[in-house]
Amino acid sequence: MMRSPPPPVPQQQQQQQSGYGSPYQPQPGGGGGASHMHPAYGSFLNDQTAQMGLQVGKSAVMAGQELMEQNTDHSKFNRYINVSALKHYFNVSNSYVLSKLLLVLFPWRHRPWSRKQAISSSGQEGFFLPPREDINSPDMYIPVMACVTYILLSTVLAGLRGAFHPELLGLTATTAFAVVIVEILALKLGCYLLAISNESQLLDLVAYSGYKFVGIIVTLVVSEVLSRGSGTGGWAGWTVFAYCFLANAFFLLRSLKYVLLPENAADRHTVARSQRNRRTQFLFIYSYIVQFVFMWVLSRQEAAPKAVVGK
Repeated sequence: MMRSPPPPVPQQQQQQQSGYGSPYQPQPGGGGGASHMHPAYGSFLNDQTAQMGLQVGKSAVMAGQELMEQNTDHSKFNRYINVSALKHYFNVSNSYVLSKLLLVLFPWRHRPWSRKQAISSSGQEGFFLPPREDINSPDMYIPVMACVTYILLSTVLAGLRGAFHPELLGLTATTAFAVVIVEILALKLGCYLLAISNESQLLDLVAYSGYKFVGIIVTLVVSEVLSRGSGTGGWAGWTVFAYCFLANAFFLLRSLKYVLLPENAADRHTVARSQRNRRTQFLFIYSYIVQFVFMWVLSRQEAAPKAVVGK
């Protein structure tokens, strides 16, 4: 039996049938709950977590490398200079600085000069007390600040006299550093020849060599005020210089006695009498003759620019 063909279906209805006719065809948009659990979405989360973990790990590795480099540089620096021992010389207080400055300038009636030592639990003497607890302990705060003050003060005084030039600051600093280095080398050579050994000897000598700048600063200031800008060449300058030199020499003579000469009876028996006499002579020569030459050079350094301008 013949049948007529079915009527044509509208185009919109064909599209709906083609889109929803088969349950196995992929859906164009995500509408169901199963689409939220697609494996690609979980992989996306895993990628973000992996990137975050990679960044955290990279930061940790870089921080570890920087820490290792810092420790390596610190160990290299500590190989030449004992940082913990150096901190001991900067352990000062305001009262100590004031008392030490007065001691350097007026050492005549000070007693005693021996350094204090800490007593251990076993009753034996241990390490030396820091400067803030012992006025006889050498420090590096005053020498360093005095050296910097001397350099700046020399240039300021030259400027007040109209003799300042840009090279003066470098010339003054070079002269000051050269004097300190030559003095330390001479002291180390003398200690080597006289068989003087001390664990903290180098740092002690560096500290004691810088106290001369205190007297030089006083000489420059007082002579500048009394001579009304004439410098240290007049009678006022020489008078102040002579007093500061004698005070510094006496201070070094009494202080370095416990560094260069044995203090206790056990050490006296190990050092021959002739060796002890040579150490005493070396101490006297360093405290008076050597200090006079170096202090004269440093105190006359500020008068050099004036002579140059006068020409």
